[in-house]
Formats: sequence, C-alpha cells, structure tokens
Amino acid sequence: MAVVNRIADMSAEITAWRQHLHTIPELGLACHKTAGFVAERLREFGVDALHEGIAETGIVAIIEGQGEGPTIGLRADMDGLPIVEETGVAYASTHEGRMHACGHDGHTAMLLGAAKYLAETRNFAGRVALIFQPAEEDGGGGEVMVQEGIMDRFDIAQVYAIHNAPGKPFGSFNTRPGPIMAAADTFHIHITGKGGHAARPHDTVDPVVAACALVQALQTIVSRNRNPMDRLVVSTTQIHTGTTDNVIPEMAYINGTLRTFDKAVQAMAVRRMQEIVEGTAATFGLTAELEIDYGYPPTVNHASAVDFAVEVADDVAGEAGVNSDIPPVMGAEDFSYMLEARPGAYLMLGQGDTAGVHHPKYNFNDEIAPIGASFFARLVERAQPVQR
Repeated sequence: MAVVNRIADMSAEITAWRQHLHTIPELGLACHKTAGFVAERLREFGVDALHEGIAETGIVAIIEGQGEGPTIGLRADMDGLPIVEETGVAYASTHEGRMHACGHDGHTAMLLGAAKYLAETRNFAGRVALIFQPAEEDGGGGEVMVQEGIMDRFDIAQVYAIHNAPGKPFGSFNTRPGPIMAAADTFHIHITGKGGHAARPHDTVDPVVAACALVQALQTIVSRNRNPMDRLVVSTTQIHTGTTDNVIPEMAYINGTLRTFDKAVQAMAVRRMQEIVEGTAATFGLTAELEIDYGYPPTVNHASAVDFAVEVADDVAGEAGVNSDIPPVMGAEDFSYMLEARPGAYLMLGQGDTAGVHHPKYNFNDEIAPIGASFFARLVERAQPVQR
C-alpha cells in the first residue's frame, strides 16, 4: 500500500479529526458545527481562499499550485443521518437521534488530510478546489452547490469523489465507467373509495382490496415490461389504511421507490405506473392518483476520468487492489449533479468487513483514511504536474 509518507505521518491527526466529527453529526444543509470545524482546519493549513456559506453550509477552498494550469475539484460530503447510534464507541454521537452512519465524517477527514498535504507541498500546477458539501443524504446539497455556480465560479475542469465501501476488501478501490449508482425517485399513490361497515362490504367501495391489487400489479413492470438487459427496481415500501377491524376505510396510501439508470427505462416505468393506477381505479370503481417525486439522477462516471483514476489508484493500492468494472449499485448519490456538470469519476474505497452503511452499528474505519487522502493527493499531482 503506497500511502504518501507525509500523509501516513498525519494518520493520528486525521483520526482525531474524524472522531471529533463523529460526535457532532448534523443533517441536511444545516451542517453548521461541521462546516465551522472544517473551515478552522483549512485556515490553519493556509489555503489561499476560503468560500463559505455555499448551499447554506458548504465550503469551497482553493489551493494554488505552481504556475498556470486548470482547476481540479475534490468533493467530500459532510452530513449525517437521523439514526440512533449503537456503536458504543467512546466518541459516539452527542446529538441525540443523529449519527454518522454513512461515513461522511471519514470522507471529510480524508479530504482534510489531502488538503493539508497539498497546501504544504504544492507540487502541482493550476489549482485544486476542495468541495465540502452538506445534504448528500437528504436535500441534494450537490445539486444546490452546482446551481449556485461553483463549477463556473471556480473554473473547475474535472471533479472526483470517494465513498467508503463496507464489505469490499480493505484499501481496495472500486469503480466503473458509465452508470455506477442509480437514479432514485419516490412514488405516492392516493386511493379514495367509499368507507362503511365491514359487515356490509357491498355498501362500500373498498380501497384496501384495490391497494393490494395495485401493489401486485406494480411488480409486473419489472417482470413483464422491462427488457431483461435493463436494470430496474420498483419497490413498494409503505401501505397505510384503516384504523380498526370492523370499518372499511375510505382511503389508502401507497409509497415506494423507483430506481433506474436510463431515462428511457425511467419514463417507461412511470408510464406503466400511471396506466396501472388508472386501470386499477377503473376496475374497482374508485379514484387513484399517482405522484412522482423525481430525486437524484443516476451517477454516471466519465470513461476517460475512470481510466485516469484507476491509474492513480494502482499507484496507491497496487493493481490487485483496484477493481475497475464493478456492477452498478442501486443506491443513489447526489455527486451525480457534479458529474452532470463536469467530467469526473466516483470511486468506492473498501473498508473491510464492517457493519453496512445506514446501520446503527456502522462506524468508519479510520485506517482507510490515509489511503483515501493519498489517492486525492496523487490524483492532483498526476493530473496537473508541475512543468520543470
């Protein structure tokens, strides 16, 4: 494992940053304490410019290299999740009902480690833009930062990000060209019938029976409407109706998630949902309305950026420690908005056999932080070498 020596020397410091951040998880765009800690460290490192308050609590820090050149962007997410922590660690969350259950504390610490190294050495041309983003889990902070113009404002030419990966071999880099994570959309179906006494169902228009039929029919979108070569998930996750055993309710509510990688597949699935909802309503003689909340688009890596990132990862982890053709993941990620705006790549860094993300016993593996920081540092130095 070719961790940069200077970054290896920082390991204890990076761990201390990460474990402090773990104690103060924040949600959405309101990452005020986290952003304050990050800004304080960046000032200590001597970055050349510090831009705060982007997407409410997001930060872009600029480090100038040697001579003219482009700007490369490196992104870390900062927010936590509304989960009660069950790790039992000494540095557990002090914010009740919130925890860093996805490792964003580790991502932030990795980028801080790279920032300190790059500010000290400046062994690159052009500039590096360090992007610390709130609201990856909920709120689309990546989209907000792009909408607020960071790519043009800071003249970012390409952009990269890392996410930890429980279950992947320790210190391994995992990526792929093209779609790597899915679009995540939410569907809501509101069914309205006619309530009444459960002993007289013939006097009612039962939304419960219609809801059961509708959920079953939705499953045919994947099994009968989708090309088997296309990836698609339609999962119903909630059905709410009724309050007691002897009353047929008037209304039912169905909720779920739609995951796709391709806009044509997404459009087909939404069209079939609408047809199934309308058909079910007609069959059972009631009304039903479908609402789609379009979420994060698919995260699509640029092939040339993946090729370059893999070369850098080979330097850090060795060729055997890099998998450049992993299957796409059906989870979603708002780094997708940055990759829509600029070329770049998203990679997963294996942290070994640990609890999975979004689990109350999850904890970031501090031993991978110097590996991730080294990747970021080498990426900048190789992308924008100093002309001697």
